Amino acid sequence: MYEQLDEVLRKVHELMDEYRVQCLWYMRKDYYPETAESAIRVLRAVENNGDLAAFKKAAPLRQWLPQHSSATSAG
Repeated sequence: MYEQLDEVLRKVHELMDEYRVQCLWYMRKDYYPETAESAIRVLRAVENNGDLAAFKKAAPLRQWLPQHSSATSAG
């Protein structure tokens, strides 16, 4: 589905822009996660605070991240 962490983070940033007002109103407007772990926290917030469409966009990204977060943080 996704090849690289950078690609997933870019998708997370796009999702944040789309749902910031609805789901992430409490985060700084200039905040974007730079690690898999912080991206997972953001995606959980989108899933918890958003509508069904937001959940469906966030879930596949969040499922991809744990499989790749330990490898990228070690390198």
